Amino acid sequence: MRQTKTRVLVLMCLAMLLGYMPWYSFSAVSRYMVQEFGLSAGQMGAILAVFQVGYVIIVVFTGWLADRIGPRKVVAWATLFAAVSSTLFIFLARDFASILVLRLAVGLSCGAMYAPGMAFLSAWFPPKERGKAIGAYTAALTAAYAGGYLVAAPLAAAHGWRAGMLGTSIPVFVAACIVFFLVHDRTRDEGAQPGAQPAVASSFGPSVRGGTKRTLRTAQVLISLAYMGHMWELYAFWGWIGPYYMANLFHAGFGEAQTVSIGGMLSALVIFAGVPAVWAIGSLSDRVGRLKTILIASLCSLTVQCTFGFMFGRPVELVVLVGLWLGFWVIADSGIYKAGLTELVSAHRRSLALGLQSAAGFSLTIVAPLVFGNVLEAVNGAGSDPTMATDWRVPFLVLGLGALVAPIATLALRRLPEAKLLSKEAR
Repeated sequence: MRQTKTRVLVLMCLAMLLGYMPWYSFSAVSRYMVQEFGLSAGQMGAILAVFQVGYVIIVVFTGWLADRIGPRKVVAWATLFAAVSSTLFIFLARDFASILVLRLAVGLSCGAMYAPGMAFLSAWFPPKERGKAIGAYTAALTAAYAGGYLVAAPLAAAHGWRAGMLGTSIPVFVAACIVFFLVHDRTRDEGAQPGAQPAVASSFGPSVRGGTKRTLRTAQVLISLAYMGHMWELYAFWGWIGPYYMANLFHAGFGEAQTVSIGGMLSALVIFAGVPAVWAIGSLSDRVGRLKTILIASLCSLTVQCTFGFMFGRPVELVVLVGLWLGFWVIADSGIYKAGLTELVSAHRRSLALGLQSAAGFSLTIVAPLVFGNVLEAVNGAGSDPTMATDWRVPFLVLGLGALVAPIATLALRRLPEAKLLSKEAR
């Protein structure tokens, strides 16, 4: 049984690694697209934001659908659509408007993959192992984001942005084949129980001693609110880290090809720093409790985020080291919000609940990159090239202050009886 679970987890992580590579391919090749299409910092922020719009539009519907037809089917078809839409981008992108529409299509496809995938894994892993499993799945997602930078940026520097984006699109077809043909649903012989088994006593009755239906729903809202603060910081940081490093390299005197290639690789390293983080901190939450680990990770991230923009113009090595610290902590608690929510809802509503939480969190990722881009443009001049900007202080400060919502909501949740469900003792 354990070998089967391990095989399923490895295959799903591999599919996630390959399937999400187009996510930051645009950021990785942004320097060349800015030049070819005359994009401003505000327009680039809109392109990053519209991708998240696609995610939010589809994630609740596919969560509902996954509860009815099974999450694996949803993940498989969504991965295939992501492969097709990301490939079409290469041939159909012609101007700012077409880029918006095409990136929206990729966002719609990716929005149907992650939450159903977590629901699928939740059926295989009990709560005492779920933090580690979802952490590993989120680690694969994080590696995919880094892979987008790592693959697309050097290819774009050598052969143009279309080659860079094609390099991140082809692997998605492989990911679709993995989910269609190599992964299977958990059967009764493998430990699945007939019917819907609740993760807590009931979504509509007392959750723990002293708890009520109302406090249970409050707990669900608070852990999702904390997730929203986390997401405000995370995706704007990832989306803008590439242009930020490119701007630092330009300022340090590097040439254009070097700036794009090295900037992409440095951005990939920063995102890769989160790969061990989500697995390690997710595993830690299985041992010491969800809420304690959320507090540690969120505070370690946001305190540095507030000052990261002040690092511009410092030695590149120092900027990279601080970025690696942020890369580790900014994503470290991401899987914990998901694992925690699965312990606060019934199994037959798990996909929908995860979809709703994802929609709430990703709604902030629509706003945050757009706000970041417009603030960056405001402090550097209208129509400015974001990869040449020299003042990044206020944009990063906005991210750090918004992320304060995560520890505040977590402290409020600790006061509810349902906090026991997310503690070490409850598992």
